[in-house]
Amino acid sequence: MSRSPRSMERPNQTIRGRNVTYVRLEASAMLRCTNRYGAPTPPIDSRFVRAALREFRRLPAMARRLLGASPGSWGKLMKTSFWKAGHLPTLFAAFLYFDLSFMVWVMLGPLGVQIAQDLGLSPAQKGLMVATPVLAGALLRLLMGVMVDHLKPKLAGAIGQVVIIAALSCAWYFGIRTYEQVLLLGLALGVAGASFAVALPLASRWYPPEHQGTALGIAGAGNSGTAIAALVAPGLAAAFGWNQVLGLAVIPLALTLAIYLVCAKDSPDCPPAKPLGDYLKVLRDQDSWWFMFFYSVTFGGFVGLAASLTIYFNTQYGIAPILSGYMTAACVFAGSLMRPLGGVLADRIGGIRSLSWMYVSAGVCLILVSFAPASVWVAVGVFVVAMLSLGMGNGAVFQLVPQRFRKEIGVMTGLVGMAGGLGGFYLASSLGYSKQWTGSYQTGLLIFASLAFLALIGLLSVKTRWRTTWGAAHLSAARV
Repeated sequence: MSRSPRSMERPNQTIRGRNVTYVRLEASAMLRCTNRYGAPTPPIDSRFVRAALREFRRLPAMARRLLGASPGSWGKLMKTSFWKAGHLPTLFAAFLYFDLSFMVWVMLGPLGVQIAQDLGLSPAQKGLMVATPVLAGALLRLLMGVMVDHLKPKLAGAIGQVVIIAALSCAWYFGIRTYEQVLLLGLALGVAGASFAVALPLASRWYPPEHQGTALGIAGAGNSGTAIAALVAPGLAAAFGWNQVLGLAVIPLALTLAIYLVCAKDSPDCPPAKPLGDYLKVLRDQDSWWFMFFYSVTFGGFVGLAASLTIYFNTQYGIAPILSGYMTAACVFAGSLMRPLGGVLADRIGGIRSLSWMYVSAGVCLILVSFAPASVWVAVGVFVVAMLSLGMGNGAVFQLVPQRFRKEIGVMTGLVGMAGGLGGFYLASSLGYSKQWTGSYQTGLLIFASLAFLALIGLLSVKTRWRTTWGAAHLSAARV
């Protein structure tokens, strides 16, 4: 039986992550169907037509636009609809929540010079002090990922923000007087680092695959909060004392929480919660381990340097704490700015290709800076390029993760984010121990540079398999 061309089946389209075969339903065309000899067929039951039209009205707006357009314009519609494809207030709330959380997560780094002077800390103790919040954030990201899937992102994020505000308020009111108390505060600030496992799923679930890199790049640009901490915290500490800075940080956090509660909205596509045992199943997939390793280098390098550079510039070149903070802010801001651009670039040329170049660039820069350039400004320039590469690498990794693990994005965000935090803990702590044991930061920087090249080798080893399985062009609307 042949049908009118107007009622022919159209190809699969991906609408908000769901593959659905859409058929243009026009009752008049369907009722005029003929058989192979040209004779009219019996009329189609009108109840079927009414039911089909009801289902059509329930389709998302993008689906109705596609069905009403000619096939040649479908690709254009899909590619130009980013600002209409998702939920912009939620994207803004995710960015702001992430930004302020990151600001307090790495706060001990910019305050590290003043804290070390007051408490008389050794280089190894300074390294461990700035690395402790990173480690705590890494471990708590896994817990937060589970909370996101069971409580949904908005509620999980609100709970985390309340915990951070309470911890900083107690530290400010009772005061921090010993090294052990600093480490205890660092553990509490780890909750802020776990915000990563909230912000990215909150934004990701609103956007289709071809816009994942851009959406997650914008939300992930909230790591610019590390630049705010480096820019503002040392000056406030010099003016009011570093313990007062802990109390001042509560003010923007409270305002951010209010905006978050008003603007953020959970996507209707949130998957149902799974039994806790199901979260371990993704670890049986070797791709989950590859993504964890790749992100431990890109994000680990970014956050490890963000937490350590203020102390590095002060110790290596004798720069005053405030100016060291400004230099650190320049490096961190560069990396934060490039994260969304890294996502956009990955959407355009593919996440694997862009990530490969980022590893090469970051590895070369870390090798160069390990030889301690004579001029501090040369060192700042090299660190800026390294942070640009690592920031773009962060965006590229999370252009790929939702393509491979869209249904498990909550737990995968927690796992991959945990690995990134562990990488940051290793880099920050290893720089302190390298300085204490060898008198130089070179060993710590060279080891991390070797990890970047090792990640490049691993990425090249899985490239072909990824591009011919889940990342094949006929299976995904996004470039891999």
